[in-house]
Amino acid sequence: MPTTTSSSSSSAASSSGNRQADVFSRLASSDPEVKLKALREVKNQIIGNRTKKLSFLKLGAVPAIASALSDADCSSNSSILVQSAAALGSFACGFEAGVQAVLDAGVFPRLLRLLTSSDEKVVDAGARSLRMIFQSNQAPKYDFLQEKNMEFLFSLLNSENENVSGLGASIIAHACGTSVEQQVLCDAGVLEKLVLLLDGSLSQREACLESLATVLKSNPEAVSRFVGLEAGRYMSSVTELTKDRYPRTRLLSCLCLVVIYNTSPSYFLNMGTKSSLVTTLLELLNDPGQSGDEAALGLSSLIAEKEDLQKLAYEANAIKNIVDILKTGSELNPKRLQGLFLSLAELCSKLEDCRCSFLSLEMLDLLVNELRHKNADVRTAACICFRNAARSIKNLSAGRFTTDHVMLPLVQLLHDPSSSVQVAVLGALSNIVLDFSSPKSTFIEYGGIKQLIELSKSMDPNTRCSSLRALRNLMFLADNNRKELFYSEVKAQGFVALISDPEPSVQEQALALLRNLVDGCINSIEFVFDEDGLILDTVGRQLRKAPQAQMAIQGMYVLTNVASGTELHKEAVMQQLFPQPQAESNNFMLKFLQSHESQLRSATVWTIINLISPSSPGALDRHVKLRNEGIIPQLKNMVNDACLDVKIRIRTVLSQSMSFGDN
Repeated sequence: MPTTTSSSSSSAASSSGNRQADVFSRLASSDPEVKLKALREVKNQIIGNRTKKLSFLKLGAVPAIASALSDADCSSNSSILVQSAAALGSFACGFEAGVQAVLDAGVFPRLLRLLTSSDEKVVDAGARSLRMIFQSNQAPKYDFLQEKNMEFLFSLLNSENENVSGLGASIIAHACGTSVEQQVLCDAGVLEKLVLLLDGSLSQREACLESLATVLKSNPEAVSRFVGLEAGRYMSSVTELTKDRYPRTRLLSCLCLVVIYNTSPSYFLNMGTKSSLVTTLLELLNDPGQSGDEAALGLSSLIAEKEDLQKLAYEANAIKNIVDILKTGSELNPKRLQGLFLSLAELCSKLEDCRCSFLSLEMLDLLVNELRHKNADVRTAACICFRNAARSIKNLSAGRFTTDHVMLPLVQLLHDPSSSVQVAVLGALSNIVLDFSSPKSTFIEYGGIKQLIELSKSMDPNTRCSSLRALRNLMFLADNNRKELFYSEVKAQGFVALISDPEPSVQEQALALLRNLVDGCINSIEFVFDEDGLILDTVGRQLRKAPQAQMAIQGMYVLTNVASGTELHKEAVMQQLFPQPQAESNNFMLKFLQSHESQLRSATVWTIINLISPSSPGALDRHVKLRNEGIIPQLKNMVNDACLDVKIRIRTVLSQSMSFGDN
């Protein structure tokens, strides 16, 4: 009966709590044997049990054990030293709250002193405990630039005790975080020391592989040095370890090779090596433990931006394998979920076959569910997966991403407290909004436009840039109703603020958005004339500031679109190109025509074409002005432009010029 079960559970919990309290009270015993037995009981109860670790933490066990370690250190009681260190290491193992408690207890320096003990068991226990601490990001910062610290590190690496040398490698793996530190370690000969551990015990090999990956990451010089050691012997050793019988060793060797490949691809010319690496990581995805969690992120890192490896993974049935894992129904570690979604995202980033295969496996519902996951990294990865899957024109056109079921959670994520989630969902929406054909789309009904405009005012430049990119795509070939709806929310002053943003990338996206807004019918062009032409004046002012090329391209296309309008519109563009007083302009059009960026040259020529269209009443006067300013003569010098598109447009301009009697 329910009441009986509840009573039984309550009784069991109470009994367990009493036993823990009893053990805790004995930690402070003055009898060494009683204390020793209590330390063993604590250690044995908490190994691999987060619930019991938390219970003992609440009782204050860590400070009590730290006190026992201190007392034993003073009395040289090696048995208590060993058990105290082991218990502290168990608290710190894979448990951040435990690491924090151990560090707060001030026991770290005492654990370091254990390494100098004459008792090998004490040294072992101290080294193991310290390795657990150094697996956490909370571990004390280790300054490799201090000579005494480097000497201590080498004393650890040179130790014949495998736990001590492994500790040295662990310190490198978890404390080396900058290119300067990598260089200092390499110059000191750390690589030569680390590779010796590849021939050591299992724990030494694994610590070595982690450390190598850290020192080699994004450091071509270090990679070259490592590959060259003993004519490539150690590189071959790492490759061979991908076939080891231990999953953790296979994983770490794969991750080390991924780092080497991402840093210096030239060392992986053999397609067989690449294929083997992909296959091994796919196999490791099925490992139920930590290795499976990390293999997923390793796979996504390996295939990122590499179409050849994405094809290899696809041919190895990667998508179905990953989807099968996701569909098991069991609760997966957030780290594994993140890696699996990122791997799927990378597979869908370039290959249409992968996107179609992914969507054919009925994954959208599962993906939508993960948009609500409590872990921000998982939500971010799911959004990136959506973004890349939505690159499929076929599936986008089929309306698979614009249903209420998909759109509502995506719009809700625009309010997410995590900026990384916001940027990721904006990336997904940037692709999906291209499919909106109706002004009454679900996205708009759920307040999507208002929220995008709100995010364009974010303090984070990436969020501002991403929101404007989504708005830019939303305005692409949009009807006037949607444009009116958008403009009614942003207004002229809002647009001016976006175009004048301190970040060039934000300015570029704002101008690209404006370019799409004024593209199309005459009514669209009128937006830039609101408030006495405030927006158009701002565009002209930005172009006269000698902007970056990409920003100038978008700005010139805004003028191109405005110049496609009425006589009034064309004259307004001329005022921006050649304002009074004349000195203010510095003739930026000439600079743009002489730019190395072909797109900027093309955009500038397009503007000229629209300005001097022979059907316009004022075309002749504008042609005379452009000729007097040196623009037409410059175009005559560009008839053999290296860019075919520019060359064709220039011929159009010169043909127009001939209609005005210009030979």
